[in-house]
Amino acid sequence: MTILIWIIQLLLVPALSPLFIGIIRKIKAKLQNRRGASICQPYRDLRKLFNKDEVISEDASWIFRFSPFIIFAITLVVGASIPLFTGLISNPLSDFLVIIYLLAFSTFFLALAGMDAGSAFGGFGSSREMTVAALTEGGLLFSLLTLAIAAKSMNLFSISQKIASLPSSSLFPVGLAFVGFLIAFLAEAGRFPFDNPATHLELTMIHEAMILEYSGKRLALIEWAAANKFLIFAGLAANLFFPWGLTGQVTLPHIALALLLFTGKILVLSLGVAILESSIAKFRFFRLPDLLFVSFILSVIAIGLII
Repeated sequence: MTILIWIIQLLLVPALSPLFIGIIRKIKAKLQNRRGASICQPYRDLRKLFNKDEVISEDASWIFRFSPFIIFAITLVVGASIPLFTGLISNPLSDFLVIIYLLAFSTFFLALAGMDAGSAFGGFGSSREMTVAALTEGGLLFSLLTLAIAAKSMNLFSISQKIASLPSSSLFPVGLAFVGFLIAFLAEAGRFPFDNPATHLELTMIHEAMILEYSGKRLALIEWAAANKFLIFAGLAANLFFPWGLTGQVTLPHIALALLLFTGKILVLSLGVAILESSIAKFRFFRLPDLLFVSFILSVIAIGLII
């Protein structure tokens, strides 16, 4: 049964991540009085890209060629190392600092790949991406550090178990840390107000600018990895700050119920993201540091209250 849990952990994020991207697009379409594509459209897009030929620049090095595989592999490893539906398992990669810097490593390779092809768009997209990533690290790190201090552990599975049993007096700092984490989550996932995942306007795009030179299978892996990253951050938000519903028993009924509750929590977060993106405009690039500074300050305040 333990092997079954590991298999589910490994496959859950790549299997469900395109679905939640499709759900967000569908909700946004409904809020904008459009019919919208099917929630399964991201799966069809991935299948289409995997069947297409690739065009690779003559100036591209091994970094451009291998980065999609490295980035996608990192999201698989991280997805298997965070609490998704159970708090029973753990591994050396489940330390929250390891998770943060594995994701930063994938961002680093994506930025390198954006510059490697020699495209001007890739260059400014990588520059913007690294600026946002550097400013996001503080809020992301300190929001999770709040939970680590409260749980007296740096292991994500231990944190998810202990946060559920915290006294009510600790809920306010956890709530502040959640707001700080949510801002960092939107920045890391490339969502509004930091980036528009649907844009191809050269003056506004960040993530899309870095992957303009990709096509075919490598583009499919990049897009799939971006969807995985969204679900990873959504899973962290759902199961670290709201850890109720994680199964403590290794039986099929308990695993099925925990998976159902996990899906429900991610649906709620996806609905919130869709409503947010339909309610506000993308911020100007030079306003983004102010919002990320708010994330950092809220997390620092939460740490001060929890100590």
